Amino acid sequence: MIYLILFSSAFLSATLFPLGSEALFIYDINQGYNLCFLIFFATFGNVLGSVINYFLGLKGEEYLKEKKYLKEEKIEKYKAFFDKYGAFTLLLSWAPIIGDPLTFIAGILKYDWKKFLFLVTIAKFGRYLFLALFFL
Repeated sequence: MIYLILFSSAFLSATLFPLGSEALFIYDINQGYNLCFLIFFATFGNVLGSVINYFLGLKGEEYLKEKKYLKEEKIEKYKAFFDKYGAFTLLLSWAPIIGDPLTFIAGILKYDWKKFLFLVTIAKFGRYLFLALFFL
């Protein structure tokens, strides 16, 4: 049950909702739960939340264009930038405040799905691994 709660917390914190899973993760470490399972479920939930953001951006692009929040020429300009530097920006997907919108923007810009998943998984896993090592 602990792992399901951590998974849910990590999932919700990776969506555009302003939540955090780090405190629960650290608490669970201090309670002596299996560290490998904690890292796995926190990472899996967090990555899945970022995937939801990606697909919201992917499907929401037409809506944003229709409502004139985005212009096609701006999207192409940002897409070229993101294709060039996207790997570096997605490695910041773990960061508070900026990380979740980055995954949403990656969807709007139709960033390569496989690269997205790989980079976001590395970033999210790295955050939880760092926290685990720091708070052991």
